[in-house]
Parts: sequence; structure tokens; C-alpha cells
Amino acid sequence: MSTPSPKVLIADDQPDVIQALRLLLNAEGFEPQSAASPADILAALESREFDAVVMDLNYARDTTSGREGLDLLPRIRDLDRTLPVIVMTAWGSIDSAVEAIRSGAGDYIEKPWDNARLVNTLRAQIELGRALRRARSLELENELLRGDVDVPEMIAESREMQPVLRLIERVGPSDASVLITGEPGSGKEVVARWLHARSDRADRPLVVVNAGGLSETLFESEMFGHVKGAFTDAKSDRVGYFQLADGGTLFLDEIGNLSPAQQARLLRALESGEYQRVGSSRTLTADVRTLSATNADLSALVRDQRFREDLLYRLNSIEIRLPALRDRREDIAPLAAHFLGRERKRTGRELRFSSEAMSGMLAHAWPGNVRELRHAVERSVLFAEAGRIGVEDLGLRQRAGTGTDLEGLTLEDAERILIRKALARFDGNVSRAAESLGLSRSALYRRLERFGIGA
Repeated sequence: MSTPSPKVLIADDQPDVIQALRLLLNAEGFEPQSAASPADILAALESREFDAVVMDLNYARDTTSGREGLDLLPRIRDLDRTLPVIVMTAWGSIDSAVEAIRSGAGDYIEKPWDNARLVNTLRAQIELGRALRRARSLELENELLRGDVDVPEMIAESREMQPVLRLIERVGPSDASVLITGEPGSGKEVVARWLHARSDRADRPLVVVNAGGLSETLFESEMFGHVKGAFTDAKSDRVGYFQLADGGTLFLDEIGNLSPAQQARLLRALESGEYQRVGSSRTLTADVRTLSATNADLSALVRDQRFREDLLYRLNSIEIRLPALRDRREDIAPLAAHFLGRERKRTGRELRFSSEAMSGMLAHAWPGNVRELRHAVERSVLFAEAGRIGVEDLGLRQRAGTGTDLEGLTLEDAERILIRKALARFDGNVSRAAESLGLSRSALYRRLERFGIGA
């Protein structure tokens, strides 16, 4: 199936310019539509979707300053933040071009224009716009799959997670670089999404990059992009992660796996906000907030001269350290209930955890942390029969001595019974009961109050 021609709105109040642009764009495989005034531009954008706009800054009422065109840029941005706009000016004013870029234009072309440069710029901007739309579409899709359009889901009732939540609330609205550390599967990307959702950049892209998975040869191309012909397989211009994240947040996962050469290239871009596409001498800029994550001890890597100390300082303005799931056991039951609820919604199956399953989850070490728990619950839904999830369905080793008298109960009912048993076993001693259940005293008191149980 053939790809539809890119739709381009060209805007100028000079008919000969419109005609020349129409001929050029038609010949290059674009589908142009024209507008002669700012009002016509807005009307066209409100009635039809375009892949890009090529517009003059100067119109009949304002033939020298470009003010009318500059004032229009924020209004276009309000209509569609991913729509690329290339501005044209006959006056060669760098000040106007810089102001246009700051106001939301993707690039600028001087009149009289060079046909090849205009076409190449237009194609690159169209690719960027489409990439931004794909990124935003994936974000919305992922958020809808989580059942939460505003912020990612985070279950954090435990005492150990409260400092993390306070840090997120305090640091989120800032532009500070944050290093998120913790064991694999502990929820580092979820924290990054929360930080982005609470920032002033929340309406701009969050670009997630597995930095440690980028090969040495493709690192610069993936991070900064390349131009057509830069190397053998460069069949067209490519937009890099920095440009995709411009105005938003760049989340660099597995940052500890970068090679020394990759660290040096990344540091230069983060320090200056400037970069060059592979094969191009033109310097571009990107305004990104940097979040990074690792399960490695970067300080130890610095001591071993395997990680740059200056890069660590640049990434680690603030560190958020996530506890392992085994150290926040009072979150296991609510997390399991959350994952099961999501699976119920997805599959339509009404399932409940048995008492052995819940006891097994509370006793398990969870070396894979929250990710392992999620996979265990997903597995259990596949294997469970008769509406009951047993410990064998989770793939966990059954703990000796767990009773079967709680089978078929809801998670809340099972929790209530287990709490009563623990209190009876320790003669009402809340501290010892909480310890046996893997809960903090405050968490157990909250459950006692919720379930109406007297200590």
C-alpha cells in the first residue's frame, strides 16, 4: 500500500511565492494547500490535518517586522503541539528567526530560498512531527492500558515508600536531574513517569531510552539523529531521542552500562544542550529534563574509573533510592490485588487468591521485585481454575504449615482473618503481630481500623 503524500500548508500573501512553492512541492511528492493571511492559516488548520506548515512571517498589514507571523506561532502551537512549522523571511533577520524558534517554529528558511534545503528541511520536520505523534500515541495507549490517563499507577502504602513519595512530590515540579536507583524490577520507570507527570513538562513527551542497550556504533545516531547519506544504511534523515524529547523529559534507563565513549558524548550534550546529527555540521539545541536510572553502584564504578565522575554529578542532582519489594512487604498484598484487578478487567475472569497464595506471596523473597510479582499474578490467571488462585498457580514454593481454611475468600476477608490469627498468636501484641505479617506497626493499625478489629 502506498504512503499518502505529506500534506503541507503554505502561507504567504504574495501569489508568485505561493505559485513557486506549489510547483516545487508538487514536484517533490507533497500535497500543498495555500493560505494568504493569518486568519486563513488558522481556518485551514481547524478544518484539515496537515503534516507541516511553511509560512511567511510578514503579511500585508505588517510587511517588515514579522510581528504578525510571530504572534501567530503560539496560536498554531495551541492547536497542535506536534505540528512542524517552518518560517520564511525575506529580511535575513537572525533575531526574528531566533524568536520564531522560541515561539514554537521547528526551523526557518530565508528568501530567496534554496529548493534543496527547503525540501530537506521540510522532510526532516515532517519526520519529527510524525515521531512526536507516535510517541504521544504510545504514551496515551500505555496510560489507557494502565487504566489511568493522568499519572502512572503506584501502590505505596508501606513506611519504606513514604520518603520516596515525598521526594517525588517535592522534586517533580522542578527541572532537577534525578537519578533513580534500585534493584531490577523495583519500579524505577514508574517513578520516572510520576516525576514527569508532576512537572511543568507533563504536556510534552516523555522519551524512554534503554541507554545501556545502545550499541557503540549506533549510539550517536539513536541519541542525536543522522542525515541522509551519513553512512551506508542512512537512507533518510533520522530524528534522535534528544530532538524527540525537546521541551519534555528524557529518561535514560540502565545508565550504568554506557561505555566511556558514550558517556563523553552524552555529557557534552547534557552540559550544553547542543548536539549535531551524524553527518551534519549544523548545531542543534534541545531543552530536556534528564531522569536516569540504574541498578549499579555508580560511585563504585567511579572509583574503578568505569564511570565519569562529572557525568555522575550531572545526572545526580537528586537521588531517589527505591527499596526492594522484600523490604516493603506491606505493599505486596495491595500490589497483588491491583495486578489481579487489572487481569480481571482484561480477561473477564472473576478470580480470588487462596489463603496459601496470599501467604506464599507474603513469604516469598521476590528477587525480581514488583516486576516478578506482576508476572506471577499474570501467570496465575492463566493456570487458575474454579475462580481460585492457588500458590501453585503463582509458581511459588508453598510454605509449610499454611492452612486451607481461607480458600475462596476475597483478599480483604483473608487479610482480616490472618490479622486476627496473628494477634491471637501473640496475645494482642501489635508489634510482634505486625512483624510476623511483614507489616509496620502503623500499617497494621491502619488495617485494624479499616477492618474494625480491636487490638
